[in-house]
Amino acid sequence: MAQEYPLPRFHFQVDWGGAKISFTEVTGLDMQVEVIEYRHSDSKDFNKIKMPGMRKFNNLTMKRGKFEGDFDYNNWLDEIANERVNGRRDVVIRLLNEKHVPVAAWSATRCFPVKVTAPDLKSDANEIAVETIEIAHEGLKLMKI
Repeated sequence: MAQEYPLPRFHFQVDWGGAKISFTEVTGLDMQVEVIEYRHSDSKDFNKIKMPGMRKFNNLTMKRGKFEGDFDYNNWLDEIANERVNGRRDVVIRLLNEKHVPVAAWSATRCFPVKVTAPDLKSDANEIAVETIEIAHEGLKLMKI
């Protein structure tokens, strides 16, 4: 029986190269196909035809609370310095239902960090410290579960 309501977006899990890590936010799960316009010289039509071209993906951005002694983001950034290939990882983001079972998953391949942002610090704030990592990847696909 199909579900009557859309899934909530707050229950998800990130598999970070084998380790499951909790994040407060994941953005950038979008895929595009560039359009190629073409018209050959002896075409009787006075318009261009459109064809699908190269795929294009945005970087993924992930946020999570900062914990004492946790330097995963910075360690990963150091690993890929000087383009060391062994620093790349696959990342899988799973949307979970109320029974904690994955119902949709996105797989990003050969990821590497391009930006790490430390938490904003403010002496009169009453919020948790949140750090951000932006990762580039070579492909994103929706996996069928």
